[in-house]
Amino acid sequence: MMDQLENMKTMLSDAGLGHEDIARAEKLMEAGMIDDLIRHMRLCRCQLMEDLHETQKRVDRMDHLIRNTEKTFSK
Repeated sequence: MMDQLENMKTMLSDAGLGHEDIARAEKLMEAGMIDDLIRHMRLCRCQLMEDLHETQKRVDRMDHLIRNTEKTFSK
């Protein structure tokens, strides 16, 4: 169980979760509250997806700016 817990904590950290989310996941796992642990991880995943979409919007804006700049100055 300890190896599983350490592995989970490492993977959550690698996924970019903060200390609070990792500590909550650890407590849920130690308490055997697996359904709540899975729910917590899914909520964290949703937040990561929202962050990803926001980052994608910024990349799209940069792509748009690059295309417009190329059009404007390549004439």
